[in-house]
This record gives sequence, C-alpha cells and structure tokens, in this order.
Amino acid sequence: MSYFVYMLASRRYGTLYVGVTNDLARRVAEHKDKVVPGFTRRHGVDILVWYEVHADINDAIVREKQVKGWNRAWKLRLIEKDNSGWNDLAPGLI
Repeated sequence: MSYFVYMLASRRYGTLYVGVTNDLARRVAEHKDKVVPGFTRRHGVDILVWYEVHADINDAIVREKQVKGWNRAWKLRLIEKDNSGWNDLAPGLI
C-alpha cells in the first residue's frame, strides 16, 4: 500500500494545507466536494499543488509533520520546484 503526503492551496500563493492519506484521489475529492467540515472547507483550500509517495505510513506521518513545521517560504519552494505554475495535479490522479 502507498501513503501520500500532500499539499493543497486555495490559489497561487494562497492558503496552504498539508495532509497525509492512503488514497490521494479520494481525499482530494473530499476536499474539492467540501464534504468534511474544517480548515480546508472554511478557507476554500482544494487545489492539489504537491504530493509525494511513501511505502510506510510511519515515514509518511514523519514527513507530514516535518513539512507542516516548515516556514511558508520553504513550502512555496517545495511546490515551485516541480509545479511552478501551481497547476492542480488532481486530474492526473485519475
């Protein structure tokens, strides 16, 4: 099984959210459909701008906590390294 650490944005340089899941397509769809109350629904955060895959859930959780602890500039650099256009990566998951 694969585990994903992912980052969503409300828009380019907008509000960011970092999460972890074992089903990235389902979880992103939940964010986009606003089915779960909370931060992402309140702030309109639903554009998948970055993710990475891990084979072990513990490694994924450690990485999620690491990225969550980063300052904003580091998160922006992580996104722009592979997704300089801040494109929504969700369509590529299906």
